[in-house]
Amino acid sequence: MTTGSSSTSRSASSGAISTFKGEERALRADRLGTGGLLLSVLAATAPLMVVAGVMPTTFAVMGIVGQPLLFVVLGVVLILFSLGYAEMSRHVHNAGAFYAYISRGLGGTAGAGAALVALVAYNALQVGIYGIFGFEVSGLLSTYADLDVAWWIPALLAVLAVGTLGWLKIDVNARVLGVLLLIEVVLVVVFDIAAVSDPGAQGLSLHAFNPDTLSGAGVGTALCFCIAAFLGFEQAPVYAEETSRPHVLVPRVMFLAVAGVAVFFALSSWALTVATGPDRIVGTAQEQSAGLLFFLTESRLGDTFTDVLHVLFVTGMFAALLSFHNVVARYAFAMGREGLLPAAFGRTSGTSGAPGTGSLLQTAVSAVVVIGFAIADDKPNGDPTQPVLHLFTWGGNIGALGVILLMAAASFSVVAFFVRRGAAGAQGVRLVTSTVAGLALLVIAGYTVKDFDVLVGAGPDSALSWVLPGIIGLAAVAGVVQGLVLRSRAPERHARIGQGNEAFQLDKAASS
Repeated sequence: MTTGSSSTSRSASSGAISTFKGEERALRADRLGTGGLLLSVLAATAPLMVVAGVMPTTFAVMGIVGQPLLFVVLGVVLILFSLGYAEMSRHVHNAGAFYAYISRGLGGTAGAGAALVALVAYNALQVGIYGIFGFEVSGLLSTYADLDVAWWIPALLAVLAVGTLGWLKIDVNARVLGVLLLIEVVLVVVFDIAAVSDPGAQGLSLHAFNPDTLSGAGVGTALCFCIAAFLGFEQAPVYAEETSRPHVLVPRVMFLAVAGVAVFFALSSWALTVATGPDRIVGTAQEQSAGLLFFLTESRLGDTFTDVLHVLFVTGMFAALLSFHNVVARYAFAMGREGLLPAAFGRTSGTSGAPGTGSLLQTAVSAVVVIGFAIADDKPNGDPTQPVLHLFTWGGNIGALGVILLMAAASFSVVAFFVRRGAAGAQGVRLVTSTVAGLALLVIAGYTVKDFDVLVGAGPDSALSWVLPGIIGLAAVAGVVQGLVLRSRAPERHARIGQGNEAFQLDKAASS
């Protein structure tokens, strides 16, 4: 009797501990529906930041009038990518989406390399935005409140705010992101309608969709700029564990995001060419730079609308900061759960179920980088915009290169995954589209590395042209080395790479 009671007690206790640990090491399910997931993903695209920042830069620096057609072409490439990527999401549910897929297709060692690349790339994307965010907020305070505030002060306040929200429930964050995103989209659509209603001297010209506009040396680099505008759609599988029906919701959100972004940006960039006239868009963009959109809205929609647009430009960047922060925290969580980072990162916070330690890591990295650039800014007779613009352009392009390479690797991993499962016949179309997309993405990555000096505004002989992209290369090598070491010294941990909560549930069942 006593022995049986004791055994039962130990079993119950073990089960309780196992369940408790399960709650710590698994993200909470049923937190996001189609709407919340779509808004969380699209917020990273920061539509107003793209229309006011990326598009004028592409017109001005690359001299490519056919930017609207580039968005259509990239939309097709990314739809081809998404066919296999979405199918993979039906079989693998892991907060470390990219590296989990690559692990399942190309092996755990490749997955370890992809994990570190993803962590570095998304960190770079998020931290880079703090530079332009602080710069814009400083400008707004100077213009409307007559306050002279250094850029790094609002940037650090944003780091604190984003870090705090990272501790909260993801559905709260989705509401914040959703409201900001919808307002941005509405304002851009209002401009599009105004531009079409009051076109430039050439009227409603469709010249920007003419394939002849994509000639010249700047096309490859323009592809790099434009693909960065799509970044965010690929984040949908990161939230798979937090949805009720990941096999349905994740593919649905990805296709909605890619198609919606392609159409929205193609039409908005076309509206810019209509407003100035296709023959004047490059020259006007060179004159106005990032002020192009505001210059065009002021004459058509008035000062008040333009002022509101300036404010929403800032809030849109904040939404992107929050979205990328959530993704970085979840990658850190997945890596901690699988032994690629210390185990503390693989646990969620008890109150909200959010990946709290990963959130703290991202917040700390952001604070250190912003403070570093603030110190670099504190130089007599220096150009105060340079550290800010460097932070934005360096971080953005490092991150974009990393994500492009991850998408290419994920495309080939889809092929390997289904071939290994003997499903090549059933998935034939997706294997073809994944291969085509992977090759196209490798070409874009090649142009990105080749023209990195142009992307970051450095001279052709500048060390930055190889040091900055080298950060992604170094992350990949370090991750692969970690994977090789694990395969040699801890094969059981190596076997868990990319398995996520599935491996943990097997451990839990074995120990109960």
